[in-house]
Amino acid sequence: MECKRFNQWGSTIYYIGIFTSISGFILLLPLISIIFYIDELIYAPSFLIPAFISIVLGLILAKKFKGYKERTLSVGEDAVIVVSGWILATVFSAIPFIIGQNLNFTQAYFEAVSGWTTTGLSVIDVESAPHIFLIHRSIMQFFGGVGIVLVMLSALSSTFGMKLYNSEGHTDKLLPNLIKSSRVIISIYLGYVVSGTILYVIFGMPVFDAINHSIAALSTGGFSVRANSIGYYDNVFIELITIILMILGTTSFATHLLLVKGKFKEILKLGEIRFMFLVLGIFIPLVTFVSLKDLYTSLYKGIRVGLFEVVSALSTTGFSTVTYNNWPSFAILIMIVAMLIGGGAGSTSGGIKLYRIYLIIKKLIWNIKDKFLPKHQVYRNYVYKADGKIFINKSDILEVYNYAFIYLMVFILGVFIMLVYNYPLQDAMFEFASALGTVGLSVGITSLNAPSIILWTEIIGMLLGRLEIWVILIAIVKIVKNNRKSK
Repeated sequence: MECKRFNQWGSTIYYIGIFTSISGFILLLPLISIIFYIDELIYAPSFLIPAFISIVLGLILAKKFKGYKERTLSVGEDAVIVVSGWILATVFSAIPFIIGQNLNFTQAYFEAVSGWTTTGLSVIDVESAPHIFLIHRSIMQFFGGVGIVLVMLSALSSTFGMKLYNSEGHTDKLLPNLIKSSRVIISIYLGYVVSGTILYVIFGMPVFDAINHSIAALSTGGFSVRANSIGYYDNVFIELITIILMILGTTSFATHLLLVKGKFKEILKLGEIRFMFLVLGIFIPLVTFVSLKDLYTSLYKGIRVGLFEVVSALSTTGFSTVTYNNWPSFAILIMIVAMLIGGGAGSTSGGIKLYRIYLIIKKLIWNIKDKFLPKHQVYRNYVYKADGKIFINKSDILEVYNYAFIYLMVFILGVFIMLVYNYPLQDAMFEFASALGTVGLSVGITSLNAPSIILWTEIIGMLLGRLEIWVILIAIVKIVKNNRKSK
């Protein structure tokens, strides 16, 4: 019986071991900040303990099951590997908050999941938190954004790399050389982070703040080291830098590869990129000129606020320059819709994804055109993606419809749970759209004192939004089926 179980799960456990050990090494990175903040040495055990356990556990699993490394992964095993790896990474990343910040498990796990999923909702007081914990949150967002799979592929040669990469929520194609592509992507993102940090410092942001905000903006994470987020600085140049980083973060990895190759014409042809700017071109004027025109003292201020907040919502970053307590309902509705749409497929962002909404709209247009075509004329519909012209068939459309439907059903369920706790409908819709879309904007529901059920509802929403619902459902079904077979 045990031999049969090992045959079923051997390669799965091997890769989970690799993931777990990588997570442990990532947990050691915040310790670098102690060089600059020596008085925070007392918090070192908060990271050393979980890092040591994670690394040792991962190496033991990888070594024990190394013999299963080359076994072909069956359907669903890639999903089990990714989901299990993410759950272990978030659990170990929560331990520093428990040891060093005295949070209970729910609060600590919420913070860790919010970091790894690049959401940015928070239950800690960032103004009083030690620097080591703030940089820990940013590091989680960086690696959560690029993905543990991509980190693993950049360090190791993986036989099943593309399957694991796709199972982490990426649909873009980086072949023929996936290993090289993964290293290039991480290099690009590190370059963006360094560039963003330098620009922030030039325009007046402290170095520590600049590093954290550059990482958070690029990863579309939104964790800030200030309670008032980007609004704390009240600096238009800092806001413009943040907008650029947020747009870069919500752009697919494959598009960045085109960017570094200088293929700008190909980028301008991409349907998703064009659709993103179309949505921004509609939503920003609606928020600015229709809804906020009487709220702020000048048109300049209204445009500045509307531009930043809409980009933050659509890119699923979650930075803000204002509070939403006095915003009209129409502006809040636009923000909710933007968070539900989300950012680019194959990027660090969440939401239903621009590509899926774009395809739904294109299908509507194609259907109307078909009504006017001769009955026997055959026409193949296509869109432009980073890997070229892609012809769209019925199964592609059906998959998009199914995902959008399930996403909205999960959204409705999350809102329903919040309504049970007597939160206003508008607030419940905004907060859960933010959690499910891995955005991080808040109207005040998420806090240290929020009911545990609310925090766990958001935790589940964040995981579903980051890993994408199909992956988690496939992993659950695979585990149940294999357990039945082994009995």
